[in-house]
Order: sequence, then structure tokens, then C-alpha cells
Amino acid sequence: MPKDLKTKTVEAAPAKPGGKGRKAAGPKAKTAAKPTAKKPVRTKPPAKPACRTGYVALVGRPNTGKSTLLNALIGQKVAIVSDKPQTTRISILGIKTTERGQIVFVDNPGIHRPLHTLNKRMMNFVYSALETSDAVCLLIDATQKFGHGDEFVLETLGRVKTPVFLLINKVDIVRKDKVLPIIDHYKDLFPFREIIPISALKGVNLDILERLILDLLPEAPKLYSDDEISDQSERFLFAEIVREKVLRYVTEELPFATAVYIESIERKEQPDWKKAGETRPVTYIRASIFVERDNHRKIVIGRHGSLVKQIGIEARQEIAEYIGHKVFLDLQVRVRERWRDSEAVLDLIEGQKA
Repeated sequence: MPKDLKTKTVEAAPAKPGGKGRKAAGPKAKTAAKPTAKKPVRTKPPAKPACRTGYVALVGRPNTGKSTLLNALIGQKVAIVSDKPQTTRISILGIKTTERGQIVFVDNPGIHRPLHTLNKRMMNFVYSALETSDAVCLLIDATQKFGHGDEFVLETLGRVKTPVFLLINKVDIVRKDKVLPIIDHYKDLFPFREIIPISALKGVNLDILERLILDLLPEAPKLYSDDEISDQSERFLFAEIVREKVLRYVTEELPFATAVYIESIERKEQPDWKKAGETRPVTYIRASIFVERDNHRKIVIGRHGSLVKQIGIEARQEIAEYIGHKVFLDLQVRVRERWRDSEAVLDLIEGQKA
């Protein structure tokens, strides 16, 4: 028997008078006490990282690649893209959901000094995004020299209290020794949270940007379901697709002086000639392209209607691909004089987003 284990003897209690009592027992044999078994230690599963959610405003001068960046971050097209300035007129949300959380990117009109009521409304979208976002990404074009427009952008950002990232876009087409002076110049002009060289077109450093943004977003539940990628209505999306095709073919003043309004969308079932007794969906869309002058109307229509026909073909094909069935698109070009200063027309156009 191990010497270090204690033993104990137990004596029986005396029987009670008149009772059966218990038999007296002699000393019991000494037995060793069993060592107490250790309880298994239960380890807690690793805590799930807290969900981080917030809004991030994409801002910059016109035509710096904000919409291209939004599409690259989301992984598919949610905003139209054009080489014409001021393509984006209304803020558009792009929703990026990951295991760590949800980033709601807000693609905004380019920052500029407004001339028309339309431009003032565009800048109001920018101001609203700057005030309500949890972070801001300022996008600049590495191929463009610093100018008065950039000074106005930095002046506009002076009111921002949230972290601002500087994204130097198009580094895929400039030499590295051209990027370093840009970094040195900007870091002395504004207290940026981070300065990141990127390529929206090639996806360079976008993973780094996403990680840094999620690091600073607040812990909060997701705002949208995992399968949502944008807040656009179907009507607004169709109008933007048509406008994108218009911008592809018009030049000079016309890109700024055209707008698209979807008059109606109607879905019908028609007999499927490939499958007897079955039907297939067809969508009929009527849309108006607004211009400010009659000579603008003639340009958009083109010789014998050739240009508006081409615009219609390309827009119809993209819309059909998006909704997954046949589309009929009726395009009309209408003159609305000074529509850029008409509150009624602007309300009509912006109302498509709801």
C-alpha cells in the first residue's frame, strides 16, 4: 500500500434498546482512499469575429474612375461607366458582404463647382454622403496633374470628420517613380488615414483597401441581406443603361445635356413558338431621351435614325441579359428646353431611383 495514502476505521453505532439495531462490528480492514479523478477541462470555441458594418463614400473629381472602382469592389456591374465627365448624377450604393462584415460603398457624382440646378443637386448628394459615411475614399487619377479642381476637392473635404483614404488610381499605367511624388505632395495637404496606390481596372491593392476599411468600421449588424448588391430600382437601372449607350456616341456638350426617363415597363406572356402550348415572358419598355435643343435631337437620332437605333440595340441587349428574357425597347428623343434647370424634370428623373 502506498505510504502517502491515509486510511480510516469506522465503528458501528450501539444498538438502541428494544430495537433491532445494527450488529456491532469490529474494526474494518484498512483500505486506501481512491485518488480524486480530475474533471476534464472544457475549452470554449473561438469567439466569432464581430460583424463590422458601415457606409464608405467614394468621392473625387469627375472622371477619376469612381464607378469603375465600385464595380470592381462589388465584383459585378452596378454603376454605368463612361469616359465622359459627370457620368454619375445620383449617388448609387454598392453592397459588399464578406465574412467580416458589410461595406456599403456610395458612388457619388464628381466634385465640381455647380452651374445648373442639376449640378447643385449632384453636389448635394456628395455633401450628404460625406456627412453620413463612416469613412471616405478620395480617388485621384495618377495620370493627371494637380490643379484647381483638386484644390476644390480638398477644400470640400475640409468639413469631413471621418477617416479619409487617398486612393491613387491608374497606377497600372504609370511608372512607380511617378507615383512617389504624388504621395509626397498629397500627404502634406491633408491628414489622410492611409494613402494607397490602386488600379480600379486591374484590381491592384483592392484587397488591402477592403481590409483597412473593415478594420475601422463600427461593430454593427448588417444593413442588407447577403445577396443584395445595390439599392437601384429596375426603372432607374434601365434608364442608366440607355444613358450609358447615349454617352458612348455623343460628344462635346451633349453628354451633359441628355437624360433618360423610362415612361413605362410592361411584362407580358406570349406563346413560345419553340415549345407548343407554353409561354415565355417578354418585357416592353418605353423610354424618352431628353435633350435641350432641336439640333441636339437631330444628332442623337442620327442620319435616317441610325444612331438612336444603335443605342436602342445595345441597350436592349444589355437589359435582356440582365433580366434573362426578351425585351422590346421603344426609344423616343424629345426636346425639353433647359431641363437641367427644371425642378419638375429633375424630380421626374431622380424619382426613378425610388
